[in-house]
Amino acid sequence: MDQRAELSEFLRSRRGRLRPADVGLPELGRRRRVPGLRREELAQLAGVSVAYYTRLEQGNSGNVSAEVLDSIARALRLSEAEHSHLSHLARPKPKKYGRTVRSQRLRPALQQLMDSMESVPSYVLGRRLDILGWNRMARVLLGDFAAMEPHERNMARMVFLDPRAAEIYVDRERKAVDVVSLLRMYAGYCPDDAKLSALVGELSVRSAEFRGLWAAHTVQEKGHGSKLIRHPLVGEMTLFYEALRPPEDPELTLVTYHAEPGSRSAESLRLLAGWGPAEPPEPGSGPRSGAPDRTGAGGAATA
Repeated sequence: MDQRAELSEFLRSRRGRLRPADVGLPELGRRRRVPGLRREELAQLAGVSVAYYTRLEQGNSGNVSAEVLDSIARALRLSEAEHSHLSHLARPKPKKYGRTVRSQRLRPALQQLMDSMESVPSYVLGRRLDILGWNRMARVLLGDFAAMEPHERNMARMVFLDPRAAEIYVDRERKAVDVVSLLRMYAGYCPDDAKLSALVGELSVRSAEFRGLWAAHTVQEKGHGSKLIRHPLVGEMTLFYEALRPPEDPELTLVTYHAEPGSRSAESLRLLAGWGPAEPPEPGSGPRSGAPDRTGAGGAATA
């Protein structure tokens, strides 16, 4: 991906979402040709010259300092994830893997850990949101990853190209935003990943929704929160997720789901866990739990 273009588009998109009143500036009275702050207003807030900021927004980051980026991030009201993304775009690190990005492998011990969590749906995401490993309960809850072709085991492909995603994720639109935001984060710190570029290109061609979300330059980290999941056997469940990164490979993310103890969702998970030891249940092979369980609040990121 073109690092200069990415930096330019990201800065313009973040500047465009602010209004003078948002940052304590008076409206100047004359009509604005575009929404958002003007460059001179942003430069004033950041304490840099208009010419300097203009060069930066044109993608010419040069030897921009961390201090200047901090000032611009504060002026743009960036989140922590957005601030980190700006730093990766403006001050890219030397290529870590040369011209190719190393492949990712799942350590056997991590797979064994997931397998031992028999009642906890768990899976591991790699870079580009590839699904690298999972346990039986993840297959029961989210779909049979083992039956998919290897290239199809990708969360972005599932959300944008598989209509079953709308059946699983009650708020599929929110899930779509979260997925694109994570891909944007990865694109910022590894812009030379040819496979990521190919994935983005394919999704852009095949999904108008993806094209629109990608153009918005939204970024966020995966963390913790809740999701409303729909299962054909037990109905809707409010499940809480945790996204954990192994210190030795922070590009891997272990995602686990659990329900509030004593809730209807916890009982639904217990029922799903009670089916055969190897294969996920087929629709119609067991009872439903009744009315949807909508306890719990939304989280800050996707799972």
